[in-house]
Amino acid sequence: MIENHTFDELKVGDMASVSRTLNNNDIKLFAAVSGDVNPAHMDPDYAAADMFHHIIAHGMWGGGLISAVLGTELPGPGAIYLGQSLRFTRPVSPGDTITATVTVTEKRPEHHIVVLACSCTNQNGEEVISGEATIKAPTEKVRRKRISLPDIRIATHDGYRKLMELTAKGTPELTAVAHPCSAGTLRAAIEAAEANLIEPILVAPEAKIRSIAEQIGEDISQFRILPADHSHDAAAKAVALVQSGDASLLMKGSLHTDELMGAVVSSSGGLRTERRISHAYVMEVPGYAEPLIITDAAINIAPTLSEKADIIRNAIDLAHVIGIENPKVAILSAVETVNPAIPSTLDAAALCKMADRGQITGGTLDGPLAFDNAISPQAAAEKGIQSSVAGLAQILVVPSLEAGNMLAKQLTFLGGADAAGIVLGARVPIILTSRADSLRTRLASCAMAVLMTRANTMAAPGPNRAATK
Repeated sequence: MIENHTFDELKVGDMASVSRTLNNNDIKLFAAVSGDVNPAHMDPDYAAADMFHHIIAHGMWGGGLISAVLGTELPGPGAIYLGQSLRFTRPVSPGDTITATVTVTEKRPEHHIVVLACSCTNQNGEEVISGEATIKAPTEKVRRKRISLPDIRIATHDGYRKLMELTAKGTPELTAVAHPCSAGTLRAAIEAAEANLIEPILVAPEAKIRSIAEQIGEDISQFRILPADHSHDAAAKAVALVQSGDASLLMKGSLHTDELMGAVVSSSGGLRTERRISHAYVMEVPGYAEPLIITDAAINIAPTLSEKADIIRNAIDLAHVIGIENPKVAILSAVETVNPAIPSTLDAAALCKMADRGQITGGTLDGPLAFDNAISPQAAAEKGIQSSVAGLAQILVVPSLEAGNMLAKQLTFLGGADAAGIVLGARVPIILTSRADSLRTRLASCAMAVLMTRANTMAAPGPNRAATK
C-alpha cells in the first residue's frame, strides 16, 4: 500500500528514503524520456576521454529519486511540488547505489507549505546531490494500493552497432543494385554508400532513376548507372555484373524478390553454387541478449532434409562472420519430442544426428524444440530439457517459409524487433531490404553482406569461386 502524511501529521525532523542501484539501462531509459543524449552519458568512447573517464548518469536521474521520495513516501500522494534546488557534488556511475533522503525542516501553516532538506548519497556514504524542496502538503489522508512498475524492454541495437564497427575499416564493396526505382530503395543504396559500406552501381532505366533522385533531392552524379530497359533486364544485368567480377555484392531494389532470384538461379549466367540458397534474418529482439538468426523465412517454401542441412550450414557461416564462434542452433517444431506424425520433428532428429556424424559442423544443434523452450531457459527447465541449446538459441531453423515468415513478422510488429535480411549460398551475398525497414536495419543488412563477402565463406564464396560442400 501507499499512504501519505498530511500537513497536520508532519513534524520537523520527519524523514524518508528510497534507494536504487543505477544500471546502464536506467541511463538509456532516462535518455529516451528526456531526449538528453549527451555523449558523456551515452558514448563510452567519448566518456573515456572526458573528465570522469567513464559513462556517468544524468544529474537529474538522482533528482528523480528525490521526486520519488516526495511523491510516494513523504509527504506522499497529494503533495504538490512548488520548488526544488539541487547541487551536484559527485558523479553517479553505473553500479552505484544511491539513497535519496528528504527531511522536514520547516512547516508554514499558511497554504500548508513544507520545506524539506534533500540529499542523495552513494554506497560509500558520500553525498552526490544536496538541495531543498518546497512542497504544498496534502490535507486529506490517502491510502491506496501501490501501482506496480511497468515491465520495460530496451532495444539497444548493440548487435547492429557491432556490425557497423566490424565494417568500419576497409574500402566499400562494389555493389550491383538491381532496379532501385523507388524513393526507399534508392535512398537505401545512397545511405549505404554514405556509411562507406558499398559503392553502388545503379542498374535501372536511367531516365527513371534520375527523375526519382531529383524528386527526393538526392545527388547521384557520383554513382555509376548501368541502363536497363525494365526490372527483369535490371535483374539480369545486375547478376551479370557479379558474374563477371565487376561487382562483389548484389542488392535488391524495387523489383519483386522472385524477379531477382530468378536471375540469380538462372541456368544460364546465374550465381548458383553447390550450396542451397537460403535467406536469414538477423534480428535484434528487445529483451533477448544477442542477435537472433531466423532461417529460412523468404526463399525455401518447404525445404527437404538435405536443403535444411544447407540452410543450417549457411546460417552457421553467417553466425561466425558476425562474431558468434560456436552458434547454438535450435531446430524448431511445434513440440520438443520426436513424433512420427509431425515430419519436422523427424527432420530435426536427423539433422542433429548429421551434426553428430560431422556432416554439419561449426555449431551445436538440438531439436526438435518448440519456440518457447528454444529461447526461454525457464520454459526449457519446466519441460526438463537438458541441452546446451535449449533456452539459449542463437539460430532458429524453422520448418517452412510460412512458419519463418510469421515468426519474423510477429517479432517485428508485436515484439518491436528489427530484422536485417540477407540471402546466402549464392556466389555473393544478396542484400534484401524492405520498404518498412529503418535506416538502421538497412545498414545492418549491408554490413552483414560486406562482412560475408570479405570473409569469403562457403555461404558466400565470391563471384569467381564456386562453393563445394
